[in-house]
Amino acid sequence: MAEANKDLACHSWELASQCAPDLLEEVYAADSVWHEPDQDVHGLEEAKQYYSTCLSAFPDLSFTVEDVIAEGDKVVVRWTVRGTHEGETEAFGSPTGNQLEQEGITIHRIEEDKIVEEWERYDFLSFLQQLGLVPEQ
Repeated sequence: MAEANKDLACHSWELASQCAPDLLEEVYAADSVWHEPDQDVHGLEEAKQYYSTCLSAFPDLSFTVEDVIAEGDKVVVRWTVRGTHEGETEAFGSPTGNQLEQEGITIHRIEEDKIVEEWERYDFLSFLQQLGLVPEQ
């Protein structure tokens, strides 16, 4: 079971790197919940909208899975995201052309071969600073 769960979690990151929000239903349950550092995202449709906004701001978004650990119904993934702030969105403002590189950790909870819940942790302040939205100290 641990290997199948790891494969599912890794597949979710492959889909994210393919920049294909419509494919999220392959790995996420319809009522999944993403616990992001700044908000909770409820349900597959809201997740697709959230991810589409990220892609609008960062059209070259890519993820690299660094480590994967599984136990029981949970999989922990350490990842790195890279992208260029090229699109205007309400969430991220006008494009800055700034490069983003951020490391993070996600805990995926899996039920019946679908991801039903995630907890994301990354340095949100550093993220905003890299975009120039918050001054560096």
